[in-house]
Amino acid sequence: MNTHNPNDFRYRVRRTEETPTRFDRVPLAVRTLSSNTLFQGEHEIGIEHHGALYRLKITRQGKLILNK
Repeated sequence: MNTHNPNDFRYRVRRTEETPTRFDRVPLAVRTLSSNTLFQGEHEIGIEHHGALYRLKITRQGKLILNK
């Protein structure tokens, strides 16, 4: 069962100095793009990273898979 919450990646847990056992959620500055913007109607795109080509695909179930 997938318990991943897509909104969790936007926050970092920070321990406060006043109370060592208390945690605050601090928003991260994460640039977010919609998959529609990236794929523009296609089901696969190529991503060049440090000279290597990666393929990002949308599966039949609507999930994303990244392959080198």
